This record gives sequence, structure tokens and C-alpha cells, in this order.
Amino acid sequence: MDGRVGLVVAPRGRLRYVLRVTVEGDRGAAYEVVADPARLRGLELAVPDVPVAA
Repeated sequence: MDGRVGLVVAPRGRLRYVLRVTVEGDRGAAYEVVADPARLRGLELAVPDVPVAA
């Protein structure tokens, strides 16, 4: 998502919508809900590598 922070809602692995978050300073300043199937298909989503605590 352009390197931006967001949340993905994908029940049973099916992408339903994305919440794109705009951060200014240390606060969330705005958000956008993307639910249009054509726009969702155009997004490149990635899950960051996060170490798992043992």
C-alpha cells in the first residue's frame, strides 16, 4: 500500500476491505476505507516480518 500502514480485513482468506491509515507525528491523522473490488485488486499488500517471541 505504497509503504503505508494499514489494516486488512480478509475473513477466511478473502480480501473484503483495507483500512489505510495516515500518520502525522505520533498520531493517526486520517483513514480511508478501500472496499471497491477494482481498487482492492490494484493494491500490493505485504505482511512485515516480525520475530515471534519464544
